[in-house]
Amino acid sequence: MVSKISTALVRGTAVAVALGSLLAVPAYAAPLEPADTKADAAAAAPPAADMKGLWNVLRTARRQGAPGAMARLDDRGSVRWAAAGVANRKTGRALSNADRFRIGSVTKIFSAVVLLQLADEKKLALDAPVNRYLPGLLPDDRITVRHVLSHRSGLHDYSNDMFARTVPGFEAVRKKVFTYRQLVNRSLSRPRTTKPGGAYSYSNTNFVVAGMLIEKLTGHAVRTEYRNRIFEPLKLGDTFYVHPGTKVPGRHARGYLTPDTAGAALVDATEQTVSWAQSAGAVISTTRDLNTFLSALLGGRLTSRAQLAQMQRWVPSGTNQRYGLGLRRRDLSCGVSVYGHTGAVQGYYSYAFASKDGKRSLAALANASNNGSVHTAMLGTLESAFCGKQTKKSRSAATPVERHGVGAPGNPLDPDAN
Repeated sequence: MVSKISTALVRGTAVAVALGSLLAVPAYAAPLEPADTKADAAAAAPPAADMKGLWNVLRTARRQGAPGAMARLDDRGSVRWAAAGVANRKTGRALSNADRFRIGSVTKIFSAVVLLQLADEKKLALDAPVNRYLPGLLPDDRITVRHVLSHRSGLHDYSNDMFARTVPGFEAVRKKVFTYRQLVNRSLSRPRTTKPGGAYSYSNTNFVVAGMLIEKLTGHAVRTEYRNRIFEPLKLGDTFYVHPGTKVPGRHARGYLTPDTAGAALVDATEQTVSWAQSAGAVISTTRDLNTFLSALLGGRLTSRAQLAQMQRWVPSGTNQRYGLGLRRRDLSCGVSVYGHTGAVQGYYSYAFASKDGKRSLAALANASNNGSVHTAMLGTLESAFCGKQTKKSRSAATPVERHGVGAPGNPLDPDAN
């Protein structure tokens, strides 16, 4: 029983931190799809944020079953945040934006950035076959690195079978440690979903392959490359990759998994190896660090301009959504597009998006998962943060319809995968 509920809405001013360019920027950029031009113009100047609306979204998520929900908005030096509910149902401790949490598929952006940096270093070609770097791994030499990073490889998502039954599936892997190859082999035991380069078909297998590429090309563990290339240069002091450790270090929000059976008690899923995900979803972070990361990425401080443009060559990936290389674009009701990723790992829904130029960024969390109503409610944080106060008519007419599968949302690492 939750004994304590807190709400906070705070305005502050961020201390500007100069982040130098990590890589030389070429004088050219790869062309984007023509359809992106209009969205980019709208994203450049989003309307003023609606902080009251943002707070109401968090309150709605709590009514829908999340023990707590929070969001942080960084906007050109101004910082505002809101939090509602609890980080720990047992102690009743209030949720805070200082709390660390598991970010699920937002991890995919980190993995993509490392590979794009390797492309900048001429150690990787996006259109080269994966098997050039990992000989014999995949059954089709036509599957390229680009196909993997854009979910167009056709590799079956092993996690769909793993979590067909939500709680039993989770308990079966909570303490397990997998190798990358074991996870890929699970995928290869099932038919492929499309031909290489075909339509977008979300699969965690793709970013397990991404992790294998990182380790093969660098000779280092994924943890080391994340730390040396992203965590330390951006001073992300609350961001970690602890696999196969099971604990979230320091102050953190506990995560609660909703069983498939209506009315069943929430399951505390905080402690787990997340070995079933690894480079597809095992990073731990905070709202502050996620905003710092996205702002740096979209501001051109993590890759060359050419590789950032490659990251934003979009393919259709659902209602009002497109997918690039580890990066999702969502087109909001007001015509603004935002760039980032959603994530879901047992016990946590996370949302990390920014404007095209990275100058306005939002990170949000609900410490619940497998609850489609909470997920849909939390998507409203994007509308409030980037569209501001819109009329009910315009907002309801253009809000994306979310589709969910068994134990909604269907994919444990990305609520938007279906």
